[in-house]
Amino acid sequence: MSRRRRSSSSSSSSMAAAAMPLDELEAWLKARAKLHPVATSLPVLDGYVAAIVAGPVSISPPDWICPLLAIDADAFNYGGTPEFAAISAVALRHNDISNVLSTAPHRFAPVHGRKSNGDVDARPWCQGFRAAMRLRLSAWAPLLDIIHHGLLLPVLLHCVDDQGRPLLGPQRPGRQTEEFLRNAHADIPGVVEAMRQYWMPTRYARAR
Repeated sequence: MSRRRRSSSSSSSSMAAAAMPLDELEAWLKARAKLHPVATSLPVLDGYVAAIVAGPVSISPPDWICPLLAIDADAFNYGGTPEFAAISAVALRHNDISNVLSTAPHRFAPVHGRKSNGDVDARPWCQGFRAAMRLRLSAWAPLLDIIHHGLLLPVLLHCVDDQGRPLLGPQRPGRQTEEFLRNAHADIPGVVEAMRQYWMPTRYARAR
């Protein structure tokens, strides 16, 4: 094993040891609601992190994790705190999503909750994804044009604006629309991987 691999393995093990369990993380996030973290639940957090992984540009961890958790950048410097445990949990999820999309994209599974009727509730995940997009919205512009908009459609059709209105405008009433919305979440894993592939030539051009 190379020195780089040993170092990476050691770093991952240390991160896992420091990470807050996901059930504790969700309770911790809910207890911080007054601080207005982007993530109010695990689905919101998961969607946000997926957008960071699959998005058009690399972002420094403090720049996206701090608003996600409503913490100060200084929290990255002190281990043994709840904030650092939450940071570690987010970093682990980021690495997990990145590894799955890189090695077995068919296994990528967004974290969704359920509605009272048992249907998948994709809205929190999608709202988290969009919140991450807004960090660098201008960089996402190519996927917001009419030609490429389809890649974002399964995500954005679940999103609402700041007034709680459907982001893509009023939806046509009827059974067909209801059925489409009920099943649109199934397209999300595929479009996330497609977005990652779309951005890869430009996002990682400097690393080549």
